[in-house]
Amino acid sequence: MTSRPDFRSTTALVIAAAAAASILAGATAAARTHHPPAPGRTLWPAPAHPAAAVRASGLPMLTGDDMGLHIHAHLDVLVNGRPVAVPADVGVDLRADTMSPLHTHDDTGVLHVEAPAQGEFTLGEFLTEWSVPLSADRLGNLHTGDGATLRAYVNGIRQPGDPAAIVLHAHDEIALLYDTSAPSAIPPDHYLFDPGE
Repeated sequence: MTSRPDFRSTTALVIAAAAAASILAGATAAARTHHPPAPGRTLWPAPAHPAAAVRASGLPMLTGDDMGLHIHAHLDVLVNGRPVAVPADVGVDLRADTMSPLHTHDDTGVLHVEAPAQGEFTLGEFLTEWSVPLSADRLGNLHTGDGATLRAYVNGIRQPGDPAAIVLHAHDEIALLYDTSAPSAIPPDHYLFDPGE
C-alpha cells in the first residue's frame, strides 16, 4: 500500500507561511508609518481630473524638472483612530505628463514639494488638489459638532485654528485626526523618511 501525502499538513504549512509573511509585511509597514496599515481604506480617491483639482488649489501644472525647492513632508489621516490612505498621484496628470509642484507619487502619505522657485505651500492646497475640503470644522464629508472633533498636529504638537493654513516644511509629520467620540488615537510625532527624501 502506497502512502499518500498528507495534504492537510501541507495546506496548514502554506497557510502558516502566508500568515507569517503577512504579519511581517504589516510590521514593516507599521514601523514605517507608526500605526497599523489599513489596506483598502481610502475614503477619498485621487481626483479623476487632476489638472482641474490643481487649478482649484491655485497652483500651476508643471512640465519640467527645474527645481529651486525640493522637500518632503508626511501626512497621516486618522478617522476614529483608523488610518485613511493618502492616494498616489494626487496633483499628477499621467496622461498629460504634468504635475503640480505639490503632489504624491505613492500611497505612503509622503507629500512632495518640487517647485521651480522657493515658496510656501500649505496643507490646504494639497487637500484642495485631493478634492477633500479642509477647514477647522470639516475634513472631506466629515463635519465637527455633536461630539465629533477634528485635530491637527505637526511633529506631535497640536495646531490651533484652520489646519488648511499649515505650511509644509521639510520632514514635517502632519496628522489630521477626526473622531466622532472621545479622541482615542495618539498623533504620530515623526515619520521615517527614506534616505534622500
